[in-house]
Order: sequence, then structure tokens, then C-alpha cells
Amino acid sequence: MPYRSVLRPGLFAGQTIIVTGGGSGIGRCTAHELAALGAHVAITGRKAEKLAAVKAEIEAVGGSCECHAFDIREEQPVKDAIAAVLTRNGRIHGLFNNAGGQFPAAIEDISQRGFDAVVRNNLTGGFLVAREVFNQSMKAHGGSIVFMAADMRNGMPTMGHSGAARAGTVNLAMTMAFEWGRAGVRVNAVSPGWIASSGMDTYEGEFKRNIPLLKNNVPLGRIGTESEVSSVVCFLLSEGAAFITGINVGIDGGVPLGTRNIPLPEGGHSQPYEGFHLAVTPKVLQEGG
Repeated sequence: MPYRSVLRPGLFAGQTIIVTGGGSGIGRCTAHELAALGAHVAITGRKAEKLAAVKAEIEAVGGSCECHAFDIREEQPVKDAIAAVLTRNGRIHGLFNNAGGQFPAAIEDISQRGFDAVVRNNLTGGFLVAREVFNQSMKAHGGSIVFMAADMRNGMPTMGHSGAARAGTVNLAMTMAFEWGRAGVRVNAVSPGWIASSGMDTYEGEFKRNIPLLKNNVPLGRIGTESEVSSVVCFLLSEGAAFITGINVGIDGGVPLGTRNIPLPEGGHSQPYEGFHLAVTPKVLQEGG
């Protein structure tokens, strides 16, 4: 059973697109959709075995994929990996700067080391990959870049380090869009809210216990799917978005809307879109959702 994309077949035929953090979660889903639409996908991450498993999944349904294991926070490995993709493929048409991660903590409890680690993971690493893709390929040939950010418009309580990094990511994307537009490079960002992805199963304690309750704070009455993020990313990477640059698309079910003194209306009629044939509901939602 192939990926059921809403976009036209062959949309990315002949293109090479990099997906960082492609070994799991939204990155894995997006890599599958891009491959299903004809792209040759280069997935990256720190764990070679996870990347190899996704590569096998993509190839099992007729897609084309290669893997590069490295740490996006380290400059020279980033340079080397981008050069390796170019040596094999000649050009990079698109980049989904998806890799990142964080841990829940009140700001008063975050050490400098922990803060720096999250900023390097969610901001510095994306900068390094985008810069190298631009300098080594897109500066001469154009292309499209999409950054992963997060729903941090009203602050990001218990994730202050990540919120700061993600806000920086959105601003960085805007600056890149301005500076690199002359080269035919578009740069945008997406900010997902609460998405049913494998990352939900990495949390413990009170944060984990609250996950099944998150839908109660969403105007659409539910949590989003990985496919609902991937479809936006793929559109922004595509020729259909040729005059869109420097924007940040919220994919959050309307969570930032309204005020605390007005309760959400009861309901729950929003139907999720699920195009990913290998999607699995996180255990935390199976147990308590």
C-alpha cells in the first residue's frame, strides 16, 4: 500500500531532497511522501540503523532513498555529508530541515549546558545544514528550504529553551528568504502544534500524563497527524509555492486562538487526514487517549 498524498503523482520526479531527522516521526513520514511523489530522498540522522530501516521501507514500495548518519550540530560532518549528497546526485533541489529535539523543564531548572544543547539541536544545526546546502548547491541552482519550528507564538511553557530556539529558527528563515531570494531560493518554516508522532513516547512523568488531554485545548477538538504536517512541507517545497517565501505556517488546529476566559465550544467533528500507510498511534495516546 503506497503513501496516499493529496499532491499530484510525479510532483518531485528527478529531484533530490534532503530530510534531516528522517529516521523517525514527522521526518520519516515526509521522506515517505516525497519519495512517493518521485523524489530521490536523502535522509539524515545520528543513528545509522534507524535511517537504514526507513530506507528499506521506502524502497519496499518503489521509492528511492539514501542515508547519511552524522550530527547536524558539528560543522565539518555537515559539510562532508552535503558534499557526499552532491557527489552522488549533482544537485540538491530541496531541504526539509526537520531534525531537532528537547526535554520538558521549567526555565528555573534548565542548566546552561541543557539550554545550549537544545539551542544547538534546534537552531544551530539547522543553520549549518541550510548554509551548506546553499553554498554548495542552491546558490548556483536555486531551490527550496523548509525549517521545522514549533507552536511558540504565546511562549512555550516547560519548553523555554526549545521555544527560544524555534523562534530563532523562524527569524533565521525570514532572513535567509530575503538574502537568498536573488539566487532563486525560497525559505519557509512550519510550526506544528500537538502532533501524534513517535516523539510523544519519549516523555515521562506529568508531561506524559497530560498528553492524552491536549486535544481538549484544541479548537478542532483533536491532535494532528504526521501527514497533516508533511503535506504542508511538501507543498512549500513544490513548484506550486514558487512565490511563497519567508513565511511560517502554523499547523496547530487553532490552539493559539481565543482567550482563556472563553471556554472552547463542545464538539469534535474535525476529521483527520492520514495519508501515511505506515503511521502508528503513539503508545501514550493508545493508553490514555
